[in-house]
Amino acid sequence: MNQEKDETAAIDEENKDVSGTTETTVNSGSNKKKKDTDDEEEEEDEPVYIEASPCARWQKRRETVAQRDIPGIDASYLAMDTEEGVEVVWNEVLFSERKISDIQHNKISEVFDKLIELNHMNIVKFHGYWQDRIKHDDRPRAVFITEFMSSGSLKLFLRKTKKTKQNLSKNSWRRWCIQLLSALNYLHSCEEPIIHGNLTCDTIFIQNTGLLKIGSIAPDVLHRHVKSISDSAAKNLHFQAPEIDTELSLITTAVDIYSLGMVTLEASTIVIFCILLKCRIHILL
Repeated sequence: MNQEKDETAAIDEENKDVSGTTETTVNSGSNKKKKDTDDEEEEEDEPVYIEASPCARWQKRRETVAQRDIPGIDASYLAMDTEEGVEVVWNEVLFSERKISDIQHNKISEVFDKLIELNHMNIVKFHGYWQDRIKHDDRPRAVFITEFMSSGSLKLFLRKTKKTKQNLSKNSWRRWCIQLLSALNYLHSCEEPIIHGNLTCDTIFIQNTGLLKIGSIAPDVLHRHVKSISDSAAKNLHFQAPEIDTELSLITTAVDIYSLGMVTLEASTIVIFCILLKCRIHILL
């Protein structure tokens, strides 16, 4: 009888130990989940921007925007417009000279002021700009803020269409041509005509509604002072008119019409002109 009592007591003691261990494990798991939640809340509370504009309206984020290949544009980042509560694009241009004269500074400001005044449904909106120097090397730069086009470029859309082995309808192609012609006519009809000079399928953006917008209006004044053309921009040489490599004084609005023809041709055939590219580079060399 005493032996049975001893065995019962031993079993109760083992169950007590197991229960205590289980409770400790559960408590440890709860504490770990609570700690992970606290860590996530702390990460969310951290600032998501790394730089702000002088007026504090636009806040630059770490995320880069790979939606444009512009000669001279060194980097594009996502940014937040604190007044409108929308995402915008923070574009940075680094100048090749260590010092920009007052005349050059005023000329750049004059061009940017004109871009801010542009208002057309088929042109990416230009919000603001400023000029300063990079802190780590005291190099002059220009920063300008533009509308963020999240839908992607026309080139990306054409690639997707090509993968599905579908042809672009004639009506869609006609609507695109009308929209692009309307935007170029607006730019060229300004009191002092604005030449885009970099019209490609990469610098045209399409929304899910079918609306096209011309972006990346890189003014000629920037081309005189920025670094050499990038490899990505060199891939689009077949969009450029032959006279684009001549003196700036000889360039007219006709270069945009030439580029428009190449854009519409590529859109109608959904073909990347690799052969033309190789021939153009060979001629330049």
